[in-house]
Amino acid sequence: MTVNRREALGLMAAPVGLAALGAQPLVGGQGSSGHPAAGSKVLVAGGHPDDPESGCGGTIARYVQAGSEVIAFYLTRGEAGIPGKSHEEAAQIRTAEAERACAILGAKARFGTQVDGDTHVDRAAYAAMRQLLDEERPDLLFAHWPVDTHPDHRAVSLLVYDAWLRTGRKAALYYFEVLSGEQTQLFRPTDYVNISAEAERKRTACFAHASQLPAEWYPVHEKMGGFRGLEHGCAQAEAFLRHDQSPPMALLG
Repeated sequence: MTVNRREALGLMAAPVGLAALGAQPLVGGQGSSGHPAAGSKVLVAGGHPDDPESGCGGTIARYVQAGSEVIAFYLTRGEAGIPGKSHEEAAQIRTAEAERACAILGAKARFGTQVDGDTHVDRAAYAAMRQLLDEERPDLLFAHWPVDTHPDHRAVSLLVYDAWLRTGRKAALYYFEVLSGEQTQLFRPTDYVNISAEAERKRTACFAHASQLPAEWYPVHEKMGGFRGLEHGCAQAEAFLRHDQSPPMALLG
């Protein structure tokens, strides 16, 4: 079937026209449908302890309350994140903080073997991430948006994407933001989760990372949540960007 530019514009504006071309119209304005049933598994992949919590803490809490198993995966243990502490000391402190934060949210913590500030994207790292997805078999996968000023965030994002591709794109893949403008860049959300009722739990989980002085950076996330809430029509929201080739699965809220 051949159409000119004017006809193509008309088809884009009409779902029936898209169907005539064999394309599927967007569902609910967000290109996804269906919610994960109770008992499904969600995996949130971050670079360091506090990344899954700050980017997805409210969403994690919502999925746990809905009956899903949620795993917060940390590529590193934040070894370089506490001035004056050795890598070993910092890793011990930040691991304990991550486990406390996960207990607050109802998630399970799992840690990678890379080192904060010295992450790598190579054959061994790709294989390790594929093994993680093979073991956990998540139905829903969240990762850092890859356009980010922090190299560790970029690393885990690329590793997750490669593993997602090589394991057959079985999970729904969404990207999250952290400290947008300072770290996450060029983020254009496709989906939102209303976390108004979970905002205080998210805050408490983030403040479990006491070594990271959350009083200095968490107010930015509260402002982000308020802004995303304005976009979504609620008090507080978390925003996500869905991969176009992701299996259809709408987010809660």
